Amino acid sequence: MTTSSVNWPVAALRDAELRDRTYMRVGGRVRWLLEPATPQELQLAIVTARERGFVPRILGGGCNLVIEDGLHDCLVITTDRMKRCFRPLRGSSRFDEQTQQGELVHIDPAEDPRLVVWAGTTLQKLCSTATDLGLSGLECLAGVPGQLGGGIAMNAGGRYGEMWDCVELVRVIEPDGRMLDLPRAECTPRYRNGGLGERVVAGAILKLVPRTRALVRERAKQYLKEKNDAQPLTEWSAGCVFKNPDKQRSGGLSAGQLVERCGLKGRERGDAYVSPQHGNFVINRRNASSADVLGLIEELRAEVASQTGVQLELEVKVWCREPG
Repeated sequence: MTTSSVNWPVAALRDAELRDRTYMRVGGRVRWLLEPATPQELQLAIVTARERGFVPRILGGGCNLVIEDGLHDCLVITTDRMKRCFRPLRGSSRFDEQTQQGELVHIDPAEDPRLVVWAGTTLQKLCSTATDLGLSGLECLAGVPGQLGGGIAMNAGGRYGEMWDCVELVRVIEPDGRMLDLPRAECTPRYRNGGLGERVVAGAILKLVPRTRALVRERAKQYLKEKNDAQPLTEWSAGCVFKNPDKQRSGGLSAGQLVERCGLKGRERGDAYVSPQHGNFVINRRNASSADVLGLIEELRAEVASQTGVQLELEVKVWCREPG
């Protein structure tokens, strides 16, 4: 792997390995990996990539992603260096880029219960920051991996709430490279979909609710315990593989319950297997290939459809070597 500071206006790696940049720990290499450090650099990276004939793929935390093995002859932009989370300047109502000043103005959270967050901030760092400030609304993300950008794009969350419940404004980059601020009222998020289409999340303003630190901490602790009891959070996986189907079609069963009902927990393919703890998780034992993982996922879909008539829809994203 070699570093290039000549060909690109942001930090760049050639022939970069992607495997360890995902929670599933599978995947090959990419021809170019760009690493912007700010929303402005992210915009510049996208514009430059398109000017040079690339259709860039955006890599956040890699938690809901399975990448095929081999060389991907394309360009990927990672938001991993964009880890900034701060309170806005006093009186600010927009996504303010004066981050250094913003960090020095300690507004009482009860007066302005908002956070300005860049796309690469991890959801766990975000939960921790909100808890330390006594701001409620993000406890539903306790134990959820990934970054803010992906969390907004996919409307991360669960039974206790969703990412978009707290979004006041999202800053996005349009496919043509324009930066645009979208108030919550202009957006239409839905289950596991932020409704942003091909727009790329650069950051957001989150509006939370002032509570006591003890209350926020206890609620997050409770949610995390419940998730640890039900899900294999410490294993190598891409999170929930399938979206939960419409309850009328599934008889009220979730995707994981359908997999379990069909007797598929523990099924293996190579070094990939279905978690005995939760039927909607495929685990990489340590040396699984993407072919193991994707093949096992297709086996699950086919078996569930055969036994129940329910066609499960993927929640995880799959990057193939050839676009489309």
